[in-house]
Amino acid sequence: MSTETTQEPRSPSLDKQDLEALADPSIVLPVLDSKDEVPKRPPIDYSSFGGFVRTIWRRFASLWTKRFILSLLAGQVVSLCITCTNVTTTELVNRNWALPTTQTFFLYFSLFVIYTPYTIYQYGFKGWAKMIARSGWKYVLLAACDVEGNFLVVKAYQYTTLLSCMLLDAWAIPVCLLFAWIYMRPKYHWTQLLGIAVCVGGLGMLVASDELTDKDWPAMSRAKGDVFMLVGASLYGFTNATEEFFVRRSPLYEVVGQLGMWGVLINGIQAAGLEHKAMTEASWNGKTIGLLIAYTAAMFILYTVAPILYRMASSAYYNLSLLSSDFYGLLFGLFLFHYRVYWLYFIAFAVVIIGLIIYFWVATPEEQGKLNPQAPDFVQLRRENGGIVGQV
Repeated sequence: MSTETTQEPRSPSLDKQDLEALADPSIVLPVLDSKDEVPKRPPIDYSSFGGFVRTIWRRFASLWTKRFILSLLAGQVVSLCITCTNVTTTELVNRNWALPTTQTFFLYFSLFVIYTPYTIYQYGFKGWAKMIARSGWKYVLLAACDVEGNFLVVKAYQYTTLLSCMLLDAWAIPVCLLFAWIYMRPKYHWTQLLGIAVCVGGLGMLVASDELTDKDWPAMSRAKGDVFMLVGASLYGFTNATEEFFVRRSPLYEVVGQLGMWGVLINGIQAAGLEHKAMTEASWNGKTIGLLIAYTAAMFILYTVAPILYRMASSAYYNLSLLSSDFYGLLFGLFLFHYRVYWLYFIAFAVVIIGLIIYFWVATPEEQGKLNPQAPDFVQLRRENGGIVGQV
């Protein structure tokens, strides 16, 4: 159903014709606002029980656009990737290989060697150098916060308990919401806040499940570890919102390539300073290298899919999606660590998914921020068949 540009504004009240249209089960498309062409959710009829049920179903059907379905699936892909990184990190530590900064070096290096040459190919070497001269400082800040966030979160697991890490890691959500609001001024609807609360409630169930199944461990220095996790989660929230702001205005390959390039430099210097001795004492063998490859592959997929999810939905939605990772951790644990299945895990996972659906019950993914990725105006992009390519 579409709205003609010459049509008069509709009244908020529902007349007989409106109710007849709402009763038509074939009409499931969201309404388009004639001003900005952003899909709007169909209205709810509160005048009668039958009308309420029909319009609730119409609202629910309007959620399942291609963009929302892809956002939901992408969120679970990054959640699964996070689980893979946790499992491989645990296995590396068990094999006497605990080098958190060195471990992430391979991630940034892979991002650098894949995306930076493609950026140079699109911009030309001169254009790429101009981009670094004018915008490099903001990518240095992004990469530094990302590197330190990864480092502090891994260190936190060495000092505090698993349950503290799970709870404090959720601090990234309000931090991300705050910076996204500062950058893009999205109008958060109360149903989005409800969706966040439901997702966090699902996290609480997962934490309770871990407590009841005795997966926690004693804390070496709980206060120190909690501070590490809070600071790391704050950096995560900041980098997620900042990267969303960047990828909504610049090509993905530019942002991810710059994150990889500066991440390699910052991470490499830090690894050389903090872990040069431990590198010689760690166990380097075929299994260790295999785990490092698996960790790097999972993180590479995550860092590639995440900015796409930022565009399709938002960085806040990305952080909410990660709350389901503990459920996937259970599935891995069944085979690797012989965890026992606890019924509350399945309910908690369902609650998180319901929260993700509620998040867009009234708001739409298209309303989360302006999307207009453009290469810098001083860059002459490669042309094919008379058209400019590279605006990805």
